[in-house]
Amino acid sequence: MVTKHELEGLPEDADLRRADSLAREIFSDVANKWALLIIEALGEGTLRFSEIRKQVEGVSHKMLTQNLRMLERNGLVDREVHPTVPPRVEYTLTESGRALRVTVDAICGWTHAHLGHIEDARRRFDTA
Repeated sequence: MVTKHELEGLPEDADLRRADSLAREIFSDVANKWALLIIEALGEGTLRFSEIRKQVEGVSHKMLTQNLRMLERNGLVDREVHPTVPPRVEYTLTESGRALRVTVDAICGWTHAHLGHIEDARRRFDTA
């Protein structure tokens, strides 16, 4: 986590602790389950909407659309429309999106490494 000392001199928009900061808004956008899974899927390369939907099991058409638009708005995904009939639309991570994927990969690695511990903790909690 960022320390108070590291925040000194940064604009208010960079302070995640402030409810009205741009940093918190961006964090909230990208730290949802669908966005993280979409970023992970697109990390392998350019995909069409239907290909993303196949890779991100359980995401609805509406949620995938909303999250792709949000990721595009935040500059993490590029959307390219090819002038064909019907139009072919492809999505690719931008440089910023690829940089974020490194963090997403770390979260996935953490999840795999600690899955057993978390399952045990849940079991203990639920039986208490």
